[in-house]
Amino acid sequence: MEISYQSTRGGQTGVTASQAILKGLADDGGLFMPCFIPKLDKSMKELSAMTYQETAYEVMKLYLTDYSSEELKTCIERAYDSKFDTEEIAPLAKADGAYYLELYHGSTIAFKDMALSILPHLMIVAAKKNQVKNKIVILTATSGDTGKAAMAGFADVEGTEIIVFYPKDGVSRVQELQMVTQKGENTHVAAIHGNFDDAQTGVKKIFGDKEFARRLDEKGFQLSSANSINIGRLVPQVVYYVYAYAKLLACEEISDGEEINVTVPTGNFGNILAAYLAKQMGVPIKTLICASNENKVLYDFFQTGTYDRNRDFILTSSPSMDILISSNLERLIYLSAGCDAKANAALMKELGDKGSYSVTAGMKGFMEDFKGGFAGEKETGEAIKKVFEDTGYLIDPHTGVAACVYDRYKAETKDQTKNIIASTASPYKFAGSVLKAIEGEQEEPDEFRIIDHLSKISRVPVPQAVEEIRTAPVRHDTECDGDKMKEAVESFLS
Repeated sequence: MEISYQSTRGGQTGVTASQAILKGLADDGGLFMPCFIPKLDKSMKELSAMTYQETAYEVMKLYLTDYSSEELKTCIERAYDSKFDTEEIAPLAKADGAYYLELYHGSTIAFKDMALSILPHLMIVAAKKNQVKNKIVILTATSGDTGKAAMAGFADVEGTEIIVFYPKDGVSRVQELQMVTQKGENTHVAAIHGNFDDAQTGVKKIFGDKEFARRLDEKGFQLSSANSINIGRLVPQVVYYVYAYAKLLACEEISDGEEINVTVPTGNFGNILAAYLAKQMGVPIKTLICASNENKVLYDFFQTGTYDRNRDFILTSSPSMDILISSNLERLIYLSAGCDAKANAALMKELGDKGSYSVTAGMKGFMEDFKGGFAGEKETGEAIKKVFEDTGYLIDPHTGVAACVYDRYKAETKDQTKNIIASTASPYKFAGSVLKAIEGEQEEPDEFRIIDHLSKISRVPVPQAVEEIRTAPVRHDTECDGDKMKEAVESFLS
């Protein structure tokens, strides 16, 4: 059945999947949503015998209905190949009473690889389908991982340029090195003087500037997004929750139809929204546990029904979650309002104007499958240490937040439902924070010596992606203020 896409703010309807992927953000500033959420047409038993690539096809064919079977299968084959260091693509590890879904086996050792490996291929097919003559400029803001994963995916892809903005002091050293050493004649990076929300807001303003779009069009360029607001990012993320349940079934860790919980360390809300879509498609997920760090805007929202970004922005050891404007939450708000675009647009206007909004009791009730929790820096470190000392399993700070929140949830609710924790980054991406959690404050300033020491005590090999940046030359050194991002874009494209 054909699925079309519409803006969460009502300005565009009847958009094809390929058009939605090309545009990224709707013209009215809304996000594209499918006109309905499709149901899986294969049973969990059938899916349990499938590879990751086969599962990806079964999920994505239901959303990307204007892609032919051959087009979609080719995109999937090119995305999920030897770039990943395990054939399983997203393996499950059982440790400390939970199943850790390892989403960091791609070329940039973070979960963003799962979607950004396929997005360039989906986009190139979409450009041909829609007779796009312009060069596509991928414009994205990153809190650390999206930028590198997007650049790695789009590097030297014909007909594209990619521009990434990241907060200068808001990413780990490894994250920054991964970006500034990225090869590719079409890759561009700028550090902005501000935080991630400044970068994300700046990118959204550029997308909303019609005059700027006209000027770019005259020069043969058109903007698109690789952020999680792009439906081409969200759909591939649904795959790994379907795959994880099917694998638990295949390994006889659960029985067919048995409900599980899913705990996700959450910043921009895309990763946990993908788990929610998997649930709506028929995966037996009971509770979605939304884990926040000290920037607990989502925790407060699920507690009170009021979303309020008017608060101090806190830099933590889990920088990909240092976010006060969770863009993908808009999609859940839209669904909770009964897909009433007008009601959603009014709330988003409130957010823009005064920095907060409140949902109705009915909308809050619609979201009762979500439970919020948060972990401070000390508790996150304690969770990393506990998992390592009890089991020898190494987790990064984002996953540490999720492990802590899940333990507290279990203690408070006595819910013994089996639980998947989305493990979103390799511990080596945040080696300093991980080692500090395990051994205490470190005097060693050299990030790579810390990485080597962590490898020695954990007996976990250093990933190739980290080895590569040890000696790689810095290729990008642009910095700019948050209000000069448009000028930076023009300079990169001139």
